[in-house]
Amino acid sequence: MAAAVAMAPGTLGSLHAGGVRLVAACNAWLCQGLRLPGSLAGRRVGPAIWAQSWVPVAGGPAPRRGYSSEVKTEDELRVRHLEDENRGIVVLGINRAYGKNSLSKNLIKMLSKAVDALKSDKKVRTIIIRSEVPGIFCAGADLKERAKMSSSEVGPFVSKIRAVINDIANLPVPTIAAIDGLALGGGLELALACDIRVAASSAKMGLVETKLAIIPGGGGTQRLPRAIGMSLAKELIFSARVLDGQEAKAVGLISHVLEQNQEGDAAYRKALDLAREFLPQGPVAVRVAKLAINQGMETIPTKDRLEGLLAFKEKRPPRYKGE
Repeated sequence: MAAAVAMAPGTLGSLHAGGVRLVAACNAWLCQGLRLPGSLAGRRVGPAIWAQSWVPVAGGPAPRRGYSSEVKTEDELRVRHLEDENRGIVVLGINRAYGKNSLSKNLIKMLSKAVDALKSDKKVRTIIIRSEVPGIFCAGADLKERAKMSSSEVGPFVSKIRAVINDIANLPVPTIAAIDGLALGGGLELALACDIRVAASSAKMGLVETKLAIIPGGGGTQRLPRAIGMSLAKELIFSARVLDGQEAKAVGLISHVLEQNQEGDAAYRKALDLAREFLPQGPVAVRVAKLAINQGMETIPTKDRLEGLLAFKEKRPPRYKGE
């Protein structure tokens, strides 16, 4: 799967020439009629949405939230190592409210740095990816930033996005995406890279790139079919359809769907419950089980398999050697 994903075309590699037009179209499409869930119901997701920060509460499922109009770039991704009975659980909180948690150069750089550190940390048992912005998980690529890039910058950056998403998929410990809001395009591809996805019923999810005359380039064309089947994945990608939490659960895109709560973090709380279930289990066994499951989904490249294909092509009996 990794090889197939790595070879997927860049989602936005050809956007530069029409960048401004695509930005306007995407912003208009994203901002019309989408309302935030829970206690924020009735407020539209407009060009500016609320920035949010946490006052850390050790091990607590619902840290206190504060809102401000600006967020420092170093705060766009917050890495929390939980303590006490939650020791071993790490939470990656995306906090880029002014950009709808879109994947910018800085956010990708921070994600890459965090993943590099976590993949070799033996104390880490489970990783949760969530949003710290109400009503938004990740709206995909930052098209405003992309429109300002030169054509020579776009390709390498799209490749970097794909590489970071692949790195998340290859993390050795269980990963859970807590989707409490909008997850579109690259945002859903980020969630698809996780082992488990949970969402609020009010969340919206979809690979919507064909609406912009491009295709998913962060692994969505490979991972969505593995999650829900090839035919249905094609249907959703061809139509750029957006599903709510209940619909996503019905097709197998997510494992659990929850009614949103007043705090707007129902999916995160469920993800935390799941992570706590994993903690008592043997850490080496869990890592090996993940590796075995992931590799089991691939076609095993044995010599006998190649001999079988060659024999079929040459219309002769296969000569298997048990290799």
